[in-house]
Amino acid sequence: LDETVVVSRYVQDPLLIQGYKFDLRVYVLVTSYDPLKAYIYREGLTRFASAPYSTQEEHMQDAFRHLTNYSVNKNSNSFVENSDMRADNVGH
Repeated sequence: LDETVVVSRYVQDPLLIQGYKFDLRVYVLVTSYDPLKAYIYREGLTRFASAPYSTQEEHMQDAFRHLTNYSVNKNSNSFVENSDMRADNVGH
């Protein structure tokens, strides 16, 4: 193969927030498996796609609708980066 491709199986009816795909990054420290002992860090990340989700044929090649990666969405015209260090829990 001499081209870059992304292959993904979509959930039939994905959970969206205000029409956008998202993912959650939750940090967990597991210190024991038997018995199970795990600690969940209070802070995490939520990443959003930068265009509304759509499975219409003309939108299937639009990575901004289907991927939540920062490295992809930072190139979108609708991407807004948080530049205020005091508001590190705010951004798009």
